[in-house]
Amino acid sequence: MAEKDQSNTDRISKRAHTKTRARAGRNKDLEAKNWAKEWGEAILWALVAAVIIRAFFFGAYRIPTPSMENTLMTGDFLLVSKVHYGARTPQSVGIPFTGVHIPNLRLPSFRLPGFMDVRRDDIVVFNYPIDDGIPARKTNYIKRAVGIPGDTLAINDKVLFVNHASARVFDTYQFIYEINPVENVRLSNERLRNAGATLLGTRGAQASRVFAHLTEQNAATINSWPEVASVSKYINPNLSHNSGSPFRFSAGLGASNTDQMPQIVVPFQGQVIDLDPSNINLYHDLIVRYEGNHLELRNNRIFINGVEREQYTVQRDYYFMMGDNRDNSEDSRSWGFVPDDHIVGRAWVIYFSLDGAAPRTNRIFKLIH
Repeated sequence: MAEKDQSNTDRISKRAHTKTRARAGRNKDLEAKNWAKEWGEAILWALVAAVIIRAFFFGAYRIPTPSMENTLMTGDFLLVSKVHYGARTPQSVGIPFTGVHIPNLRLPSFRLPGFMDVRRDDIVVFNYPIDDGIPARKTNYIKRAVGIPGDTLAINDKVLFVNHASARVFDTYQFIYEINPVENVRLSNERLRNAGATLLGTRGAQASRVFAHLTEQNAATINSWPEVASVSKYINPNLSHNSGSPFRFSAGLGASNTDQMPQIVVPFQGQVIDLDPSNINLYHDLIVRYEGNHLELRNNRIFINGVEREQYTVQRDYYFMMGDNRDNSEDSRSWGFVPDDHIVGRAWVIYFSLDGAAPRTNRIFKLIH
């Protein structure tokens, strides 16, 4: 009888142990599921937060070309503020961080309130205007806003005039300079590079005339060398204001010489433009590409949406952008005005910088002016 009771006790104990192990296994499974759920939710919320921050607050960009040197260097990594000018609401539908979007679907979009307007001389990220498609899906460019809506601009021998006064020149601006040594002297390329010159080439007898991108300060330093006869900005002689060739923007027909530009007004909302065949190229992209009209030129008469017009009322504000490396920048001098709905944000801070593979420690966390 005792043996039977012991056997029953053993069976009960085994069943209890089995239940305990099963309960422990279920608890572990439950803990694993809870852990996976918590991490999944955390990752999901992190992605949502990243999408919101990227869409409405800040974007990260890398400088790929030297068009803004020496203000921004190739290899600089930037944070761009979208809150300064106000973020745009989404213009398309797609999968975040993939670049995959529903083609040709443009959502109604508007700009949220910002705490400032684009100011003259701000460094601005914008969508390349003459790309096709939805603005937010176009290539990102970065330039300086040298002209804001209503400004009168002109360029004479590389000098930019804004509202009939010469524009501010920052000490980081670069231009092409011609460096002439004294007779029978050949300048050291290494010494020129150490003085900040980006060498372009040579001309003249024994390749004595050197051409290089320089800031004004670096040009003054080189000009002080005893072996240098002169240092002067190189002015393109191929086109002048009196050449009879009108300044044109549309269809890639920009200025063949960016050292000169006749006087123009940066278009603004409500501006009434007098149209004629001599200026229609200047406003073609504005009327057709950015404001959605159909334009025809028939026997020197202008038709917009089938109606003959001698005037046009501008529907939005525009900006004129130029690179700080003035002779190595494709900008508004070539392709024209930037519509306000193409503005992405204000360049704010350099958070990292690489010169090839080496970090530029002196540029990390540098505010952009």
